[in-house]
Amino acid sequence: MPDSHGIIDIHSHAVPRSWPYLGEGRPWLRVDSEREAMIMVGAEEFRRVRSNCWDPQARLADMDDDGVSIQVVSPTPVFFGYDLPGAEAEKVARIFNDLTLEICAPGQGRLLPFAQVPLQDPDAACRELDRCVAAGHRGVEIGNHVGDRDLDDAGVVTFLQHAAELGVPVFVHPWDMPASPRLDRWMGQWLAGMPMETHLSIIAMILGGTFDKVPDTLRICFAHGGGSFAFWLGRFENAWRQRHDIIATSREPPSAYLRRFSVDSVIFEPAALRMLMDTLGASQVMVGSDYPYPLGERPVGDVVRRSDFLSCDQREAILWGNASRFLGLPDGCLQATVEEESHRVRSPCRA
Repeated sequence: MPDSHGIIDIHSHAVPRSWPYLGEGRPWLRVDSEREAMIMVGAEEFRRVRSNCWDPQARLADMDDDGVSIQVVSPTPVFFGYDLPGAEAEKVARIFNDLTLEICAPGQGRLLPFAQVPLQDPDAACRELDRCVAAGHRGVEIGNHVGDRDLDDAGVVTFLQHAAELGVPVFVHPWDMPASPRLDRWMGQWLAGMPMETHLSIIAMILGGTFDKVPDTLRICFAHGGGSFAFWLGRFENAWRQRHDIIATSREPPSAYLRRFSVDSVIFEPAALRMLMDTLGASQVMVGSDYPYPLGERPVGDVVRRSDFLSCDQREAILWGNASRFLGLPDGCLQATVEEESHRVRSPCRA
């Protein structure tokens, strides 16, 4: 491979500035200025966002600053609409997905759109995925659950089977975390609820038999390093063997499924990255940033750069190689993108 590559960032989000008002109680955008807006849910303020959520030139400038050649642009989960009837959620998805294409178009291949689908309705979800792939989306982001239905739900399994058949990569993002007085303090839903949600959904995919039912061609990645899963794999494995009568519902023990999914690097500390590598393998980790939100990583790939235990091959795999395979990028696509830019990012191993 050539010795100059940019980073591939597989975890970022968008909010269309032209998002329409779709009814009482639904997410909408209160535009406060040319550069700032507030995501509203009904009458409640949800999150302040800036123009880098919708302005492709702002994104591309930040990508240049961080040495990112390609960025996956996914929905912001609050817009999923999983609580709506299927037909209405399909309409919401169509609007969001078409607006995402508009955001990504000026990137000329550097901004890769990921779609959202009405996951509560498998037929509608498959139909919207087909439409989006034909329109130019490169993958799909789904929430880690639909109400009380987890990723082993029969409808979700049907959708994942369809994604595998199409060869479309799937990015799983936690959302709709439980609320309680204990979790409503200090951003507890984000600091404790998100890791728990992702951990629980990986468990569901294993014990619920999703990985046994979906072909191993499925490319699926979990956000935020897979939550707390890597740290507690030993407990999970021990429980599968010691309480075989209760939880041995998968064909194989949990450790047998570790090459069936990937995780991103939004974990911030080299020690955490080392645990991911030791548990899942370097081939299963890809750079993510959670751009442009405050709990994301800037500069993108910082944790990889600070991890001095990585070999050159491991570093390059995490920075771009694994994501290139996950996204199904044609040979030479990344290098061509890098060469089209005015700057070139030299590999840390060959600088």
